[in-house]
Amino acid sequence: MTSVKEQEAIRKLMVFLREWDSAHKVARSCILDNFIKSNDGKTEPELELEFSQGASLFLARLTVWLRMTYVYNTCLNKLLKSIGIFLSAASGHRYLLEFLEIGGVVILLEILGLNHLKQEDKRESVKLLQLVADAGRKYKELICESYGVQSLAAFLAASDAAEAQEDVQVLLDSLGHGNPKYRNQVYKGLVAVLPCASPRAQQLALQTLRSMLDVVGEMASVLVKPVLDVLCSVHLGVQYEAIQLLKSLLAHQVRPTLLKGLVALLTPPRKKTLTFCDETFKDPTTLCLREPVLVYVQQAAAAKAIGVLAKESAEVAEELIQLEVVHGLIVAVGNLDHVASQRQASISLEYFVHMFPFVEECVKKALGHTLFQHFMHSPETWYTEMDPVQAEELVSNTVDIPRDMARMQPAGEQE
Repeated sequence: MTSVKEQEAIRKLMVFLREWDSAHKVARSCILDNFIKSNDGKTEPELELEFSQGASLFLARLTVWLRMTYVYNTCLNKLLKSIGIFLSAASGHRYLLEFLEIGGVVILLEILGLNHLKQEDKRESVKLLQLVADAGRKYKELICESYGVQSLAAFLAASDAAEAQEDVQVLLDSLGHGNPKYRNQVYKGLVAVLPCASPRAQQLALQTLRSMLDVVGEMASVLVKPVLDVLCSVHLGVQYEAIQLLKSLLAHQVRPTLLKGLVALLTPPRKKTLTFCDETFKDPTTLCLREPVLVYVQQAAAAKAIGVLAKESAEVAEELIQLEVVHGLIVAVGNLDHVASQRQASISLEYFVHMFPFVEECVKKALGHTLFQHFMHSPETWYTEMDPVQAEELVSNTVDIPRDMARMQPAGEQE
């Protein structure tokens, strides 16, 4: 038989549940406020003590109300936080199972795709999905089987809330590790984010892809073109993350393709006319960044990346020379339409000239004595004094370094 104390506790629980069942939106909102304030951080035994061993009865009511009202944003944020108290409770694995049984994962993912819902509500949804993923491999698989990767990648690309995007990155990174059945799906989902319009999403996707390189193996090959394409971003943070990923890719079999692609970006097709968008016609002072402007941004970023990669390894520098990087860098230096291309190409070219004596001779011949002296004296600014005739000579240069010569030791390694 139950004691008087236990009977009183059960009575209070039933009163509380009846109060919830009969309450309307405003009253339920107050109940949720009190619940969050009083129970945040509690363990499973503590929650059971609070609800006289009937905490699951309240959780069931929360999940049913969520399923019925999430589309309408009815106390959604408070509702998700209340469910989170159960899912995060130490020793509360059964709460997780109860939530999953009613299709909790699918509901959370659908919340991410509803445009009319607030970003803060979607962030709470991501936090609950993280709690599910933290429970182990089979729960990560459940999220992926529910088209979770596609939903998360789409939300990352479309969200304008930095904190929510960072939470999604952590979750995708979690799904990409310790989840061999679906890691390639996560990898492809992140690659699909790269062309999006959100610089922050691009940065986070690039960071996560880099962390996954060691677990995806040969899948790295699908990454080369998207990463080279993202170099056209005008955001330096995106370019930085792209170059860091390129550095990591050098350790994989895609290195020859990657280096060849980088060198090709130094010599974009010439004589393209500027493309204007609708906003330009409305306001002539506004020029949309389209080809060749973005091509030039990509050219400058490629020149910068080439310098970074060459400095990482003399072997990589030699491979680049064999791919006619010197010719490409000289072409970029002659691009009077984009100062950044000239500057980055000049800095990278100076490194090759300094490290390889045979490159110095070829560059001296291509630039002529006077220009070469200016170049050696001030590689970061000499191009500002270049006239159109000199620039055209550089763009039309025919520097051709024999492949055998490119394999010679750099100056720093010679005795």
